[in-house]
Amino acid sequence: MKQTFSKRIASLWSNPLQLFAALTRKGFFARMDDEKYLRLLYRGAMGRELHLNPPVLYSEKIQWLKLYDKNPIYPLLSDKYAVRDFVRERVGEEYLIDLYGVWDDPGEIDFAKLPEQFVLKCTHDSGSAIVCRDKSAFDQEAAKQKLKQRLVKDYSVAGREWPYHDVPRRVIAEEYLARVDGTRVLEFKFFCFHGSAQFLLVRTNEREHDSDNLTFLRDFTRFQIYRYKFAGSEHLTVEKPGNYEEMIRIAERLSEGFPHIRVDLYDTPKGIRFGEQTLYNASGLSQYMTMEGDRFLGDLLRLENAGS
Repeated sequence: MKQTFSKRIASLWSNPLQLFAALTRKGFFARMDDEKYLRLLYRGAMGRELHLNPPVLYSEKIQWLKLYDKNPIYPLLSDKYAVRDFVRERVGEEYLIDLYGVWDDPGEIDFAKLPEQFVLKCTHDSGSAIVCRDKSAFDQEAAKQKLKQRLVKDYSVAGREWPYHDVPRRVIAEEYLARVDGTRVLEFKFFCFHGSAQFLLVRTNEREHDSDNLTFLRDFTRFQIYRYKFAGSEHLTVEKPGNYEEMIRIAERLSEGFPHIRVDLYDTPKGIRFGEQTLYNASGLSQYMTMEGDRFLGDLLRLENAGS
């Protein structure tokens, strides 16, 4: 046990980001000034200093937006339940994923009323989705416990993504989106700058728990700005959806009026469905993004009118 603990400590000391994240979870930096905190976080994640006056790279501009763009509508856009009203108003009800229920307490979920397949997720964070493909084999108690643990966490702390702090903590159940053959549908993530969809990320579903990101220009020309995690990913291909132009229209309508939003859409047998909107893609701290990509996206993101 002592050896395992020692190895853990050694690993933390050898990785500044892991150490910083571990101390953050313990509440060590809760009262630290946001800018000072983000400078330390950026250094640990990216291995370089954060420049804010002026920011140039995409990763730097995302940190600037966290600090200075305090649009009061952002908590609503970050709320996976409340944002449905925003989507309904801007593009229409037909683009929303079917909703099965919303609860303040995971213990209140009545699984008997849910279909055989569904997705559970918290409304105030990212990464809490629990997928049920077969209810007869689904561990309901484990799901409840995981959701309860997520609900007590303030997702805004680690990356100082302030809008999440003001999002009500709830759990929703949504339709599980699948192709005709039963496999998961593809998710198309549109990087919108000043109301214009300029870039696209498609996350492959080749693996159950992880995936590689394939990236494209607006005209669907492959332009890879992420290093691959897995061997052979450079040979993966994605076909341009037949409703691609409609996807662009939806993404641009939803992003209109904001300096930068990533709009996630699904291509399903029933048509296009809205996934979520993200203000700070990867919290601006992706260690897989190339420097070329960081500069390219940074050039697209203008800050002249942001935060005003």
